[in-house]
Amino acid sequence: MVYVLLLIILVFIVLLCYLVYRLVQSGKAKKSVEEKFDLLEMKVNNLQLETLESKLNPHLFKNILNSIQSHAYQTYFALDKLANVLDYILYESQKKFVSPKEEIQFALNLIEINKIKVSPLFELKVKTMINEGEKLYEQNLLAPLISIDLIENAFKHADLQNADAFISILFEFKDNCFYLTVSNKISEKKALKKERSGIGATTLEQRLKIIYKNQFKLDKFVENDIYIAHLKINLLEYKNQMFTA
Repeated sequence: MVYVLLLIILVFIVLLCYLVYRLVQSGKAKKSVEEKFDLLEMKVNNLQLETLESKLNPHLFKNILNSIQSHAYQTYFALDKLANVLDYILYESQKKFVSPKEEIQFALNLIEINKIKVSPLFELKVKTMINEGEKLYEQNLLAPLISIDLIENAFKHADLQNADAFISILFEFKDNCFYLTVSNKISEKKALKKERSGIGATTLEQRLKIIYKNQFKLDKFVENDIYIAHLKINLLEYKNQMFTA
């Protein structure tokens, strides 16, 4: 009985020694890790961008990486849309006319690119109401890039970082007519007089008059600090006019 008790005590002492040894080793390892971490942190804090002759803030560096990671997919998606837009501008816009289908697809790609600079809280509404069964929907009767001025104007003059602001874009094709309605809440940072003028609108209207003469209607007005532009082009009447001419 005594021997058994002594054996138990001996085992307990050995176990206790082992635990103390592991604890000491663990403490040394922890200290070693902490020293390495402190060394790395010191190196990061002392990291110099020699080409800029300045120090890189580690918090800024971390924020940049997080930002790149969170926007990686969005950036890739936008670049894909940008490729489509460039193809359209380089090739399709060289034509005298494109189809409403091609122009609307171009405009939608352009909007996707502009989304990158928009706050996540910003309200951007894009809607299409298209009757694809109409015969003129895929006929080359629409001037290329005819929608770009109204869309770019909205993105330029809205406060894209304001959660209370918005942009609404509606494409319609019905009764052989092309419709585009763009509205946006005017930024308080912009002068109202400038908003009323509509950058690029004069050039657009001149272009419409030259091409479509009396077969279009372009309305622009401000209502309750909301800028609204509505374009209608009667492609059927324009086509008939071309034949009679």
